[in-house]
Amino acid sequence: MEGEKMNIRLNCDMGESFGIWKSGNDEALMPYIQMANLACGFHASDPFSMAKSVKLATSYNAEIGAHPSYPDLVGFGRRSMVCSLEEIKSIVIYQMGALDGMCKVFGTKITYVKPHGALYNDMMKDENIFKAVVSAVGAYDANIKLMVLSSTKNEEYANMALSYGVSLLYEVFADRNYNDDGSLVARMKEDAVIKDDLDVLERIRVLKENGFIYSKNGKRLFLKANTICVHSDSENALEFVKSIRKSLD
Repeated sequence: MEGEKMNIRLNCDMGESFGIWKSGNDEALMPYIQMANLACGFHASDPFSMAKSVKLATSYNAEIGAHPSYPDLVGFGRRSMVCSLEEIKSIVIYQMGALDGMCKVFGTKITYVKPHGALYNDMMKDENIFKAVVSAVGAYDANIKLMVLSSTKNEEYANMALSYGVSLLYEVFADRNYNDDGSLVARMKEDAVIKDDLDVLERIRVLKENGFIYSKNGKRLFLKANTICVHSDSENALEFVKSIRKSLD
């Protein structure tokens, strides 16, 4: 709705180290984010890394979400895979359970699920894959929310999720360009990512205060936003995250 001021929280994909391979700067970033999307072992992370990530998130009172993917360690979960809907449901439940088990040891729990990479994109393009994912969440614990890409189809997705007893969180990407229909510009295109930090911060300000962002062609897209995603592996991630958090606060 035009003129609606939003309360937007900052989420970040984290816990994506694996074995001796380190990714991101979670220790520095965790104090500034509010929602930690933690890898569950299928695109990154391992049991020890998950334990460290949960402990770190808990120490800063960050809300913990499971970040499941296709079983694609080699491709970092960025490749679509041909899986049956029952397979998708099972791999999501498996990863939720792994992370939630670690959370239990540290006296916390997962409160939402945000699929990673290709699974996230496929879920937003294919209604059957969306239903497989949301049915997994509902079967595991209907109190856990599912994070989805905010779009013009929010109400349609909310109704589908409600049939499984699950509520949604709507996510906006501040540093990604959007098409006029509310979809993200494909990453293979040169203008997919907004690289100027000041432009990103201005976009967040407009979204928070007025409830819309501009498409790449200048069209106003009124998108509900519960949360904004920032990535932890960019070169200037720490300073950028600090600036975004200040802007949101």
